[in-house]
Amino acid sequence: MLIPHPITSQPVRRKPMDAIVRPNVAETTPQSNGALDVNALFTPIRPGLRQVEAKLRVVDSALFAPLAEAFINLIGSGGKRLRPALALLAAELNGSLQGSPRYAAVIALGASVEMLHTATLVHDDVIDGALLRRGAPTLNAQWSGVSTVLAGNYLFGTAARFSAETQDMRVIELFSDTLRIIVDGELRQLKDRYNFVQKKDNYYERIYAKTASLCCAATQGAAVLARLPEERIADLYQFGYNFGMAFQIVDDILDFTGDETTLGKPAGSDLRQGTLTLPFFHFLHQHPNAAAVIATLEAAQIEADDGAPGVWEETVTSLVQELRASGAVEAAREEARSFLRRAADNLALLPDSLYRHALQGLCEFVVRRTF
Repeated sequence: MLIPHPITSQPVRRKPMDAIVRPNVAETTPQSNGALDVNALFTPIRPGLRQVEAKLRVVDSALFAPLAEAFINLIGSGGKRLRPALALLAAELNGSLQGSPRYAAVIALGASVEMLHTATLVHDDVIDGALLRRGAPTLNAQWSGVSTVLAGNYLFGTAARFSAETQDMRVIELFSDTLRIIVDGELRQLKDRYNFVQKKDNYYERIYAKTASLCCAATQGAAVLARLPEERIADLYQFGYNFGMAFQIVDDILDFTGDETTLGKPAGSDLRQGTLTLPFFHFLHQHPNAAAVIATLEAAQIEADDGAPGVWEETVTSLVQELRASGAVEAAREEARSFLRRAADNLALLPDSLYRHALQGLCEFVVRRTF
């Protein structure tokens, strides 16, 4: 699968401005209070989301008891179910499927992408040594690393089973391709850790693999199941790409601007783990002496490796404060807006409906996120 270039993605076919309701992302500021009610956007698909939730919670009674308990806790701590919502909304753009035999396949797709997402979080926590996620103990904090990896493997297997339940070979192939992309992205992220002179394009490749690929699987897979024309399937793939890229950029902004109470971890946690994100790249680009910043980070990391982790923590804490006071956050946020404008354009030729408007509303929700 080709990855669209993050800045020069394929040209879009535009309708006149009065023919499409676009999110007001250009005017949304970093001070937005996040008051947009995402649950209201999900109202048309609420029955479908309940079916996805029920499917996720079905646990084989013969399952190893500690795994079954951990599995239920993981599913129960899920967020807004954004990925299955993308699938459920996209599936309705060619006429309603709710109540039809094909809707069961859409539910299976929604459960598949959400389970795949959950599995990646479990493995991420092992890789990062994370003990908390959103302020709650991770499975990694309770089990050994080996046990946690195996639990993640079980979730991957369950996600694959759900994808097979769609009984659509194209969707099943899409699932397997997405899993390959995710793993490739994790390996790239590990390779790039503490590499302070890496290319900015490395970041785009990583967040496509980590986040946008799953959004693409949700929207493209749903378009396939809805029997949309190939041109509209391509549009929904591009929507998932642009939406997912923006979502992760905002997530990475919040990692610097949020507080520990909101994030459940210290601000700048990605940088503490040696993972460079878009605000950091903009900070370096804007800094009058980027070489000195890199030299300071490299020296602090060497001291941490030599048994003085406090120096690294102090260096990162200081850099987080500098970054917050710079123009890096706004520059990164403008990139998120740019992706979201493209996402809105990707919907222009799809049938006008409350489902399309809900997808457009999700674009505004992303740029308003505060947690």
